[in-house]
Amino acid sequence: MTAFQVVGLGDSPARAVDYLEAWDLQRAVHAEVVEGTRPGTVLLLEHPPTYTAGKRTDPHERPADPGGAPVIDVDRGGKITYHGPGQLVAYPIVRLPDHVKVVDFVRRMEEAMIATCAAFGVETARVPGRSGVWLRADATRPERKIGAIGIRVSRGVTMHGISLNCDVDMSWYDRFVPCGISDAGVTSLTLETGREVTVTEVLPVLQRELERLLRWEEYAATPDYEARPEPGRAAVSGPRIEVLSPSRTP
Repeated sequence: MTAFQVVGLGDSPARAVDYLEAWDLQRAVHAEVVEGTRPGTVLLLEHPPTYTAGKRTDPHERPADPGGAPVIDVDRGGKITYHGPGQLVAYPIVRLPDHVKVVDFVRRMEEAMIATCAAFGVETARVPGRSGVWLRADATRPERKIGAIGIRVSRGVTMHGISLNCDVDMSWYDRFVPCGISDAGVTSLTLETGREVTVTEVLPVLQRELERLLRWEEYAATPDYEARPEPGRAAVSGPRIEVLSPSRTP
């Protein structure tokens, strides 16, 4: 059984969780899950404005002016992304069963975000060659990303996780190239539904979907959209993020 812990929610420094503090908490929980003294745990929270750069981030993709937000290099796969108020972050720190490969875990996390968006009437899917969860282009807007993912696996236990844009100040995304993808947009549940959709409203829905998918049972995956690789990269049939191989240390 997976445990869920709400660490901190809100747009004030007293309520949102500093990224480095949350990273330290992840490491501590990870060590306990590895040792078997703690059940698999999903940390749920909001961060203050923060940019995090994964292993594949290129220098030109970093914000020239981060607007006072820190830019932190992290040990997950993927490129640079933004965390901040109005975005629900989930860090699943769970041991992968023998029958669940890393690719399957990634797709389960994507599926949890897809199902959560569907609960609010927003249709999304995966785009092979690109990480995260997406909406199709329409008559006036390009393809746009609503959920991001970046995973690390160490000693068979996962770290880092997913983020879903609920009611984010989108101006933060104007300062960098989100996930290294320059030919698409970024969106939120608020923008897509035309009403305010808060983190507090979304949290129980995402938790329910994570609980379902972390039972490790079979599930019906949402069909992918058309493959669309990152600029300068070929589409691949494997996971839509770069995943670090399991290692001896977290």
